[in-house]
Amino acid sequence: MERILGVDPGSRATGYGVIISDRGRLSFVACGVIKTTPTLPFAHRLNQIFNGINEVIQVHQPAVAAVEDVFLSTNPRSALKLGQARGAAVVAAMQNGLAVFDYSPKLVKQGVVGYGQAAKAQVQHMVRVLLELKGAPSSDAADALAVAICHANQLRL
Repeated sequence: MERILGVDPGSRATGYGVIISDRGRLSFVACGVIKTTPTLPFAHRLNQIFNGINEVIQVHQPAVAAVEDVFLSTNPRSALKLGQARGAAVVAAMQNGLAVFDYSPKLVKQGVVGYGQAAKAQVQHMVRVLLELKGAPSSDAADALAVAICHANQLRL
C-alpha cells in the first residue's frame, strides 16, 4: 500500500491530489488547488506554492510525490515560470523526505485516458471514473490526481 501525492504545477494554480494504491486498487484521499495571489511578486507566489505543498504533505502524509514535467510552451517566459513553480513543489517534497518521480504530460494522459493527446475534459472524466468520485474535480486537481494515478500504474509494470 502506498500513499501518492500527485502535483500539477502552475504559477497561478498548482493542483494536488493524494491517492492510495493498494495492489492495483486505487482510493481517493484528497485533492485541491493551491492558488497564488496574482498581485504579489513572483518570488512570493513561489513561496505560496512551497508552503501549500508542505501543508498538503503534513496533513496527508504521502510516501512519494509524482510531479508533472514542464511541457514546451510557445512562450519561453511562461515555460520559465512554470519550471520555477514546479521547482518549488519539488523542493517542498524533497524537504519532507519524499522521493520525487517526474512524468511527462503525454505519459500521464496515456496512463489515465489511454491517449497521449487527450483533452482536459477526458482526463477529468477518467479520473472521476477510476477513483469512483461522485463529481468531477477541478481541472487542475484532476490533472494532479492523474499524475498520481500514472505513478500508481508505473508501480504495477
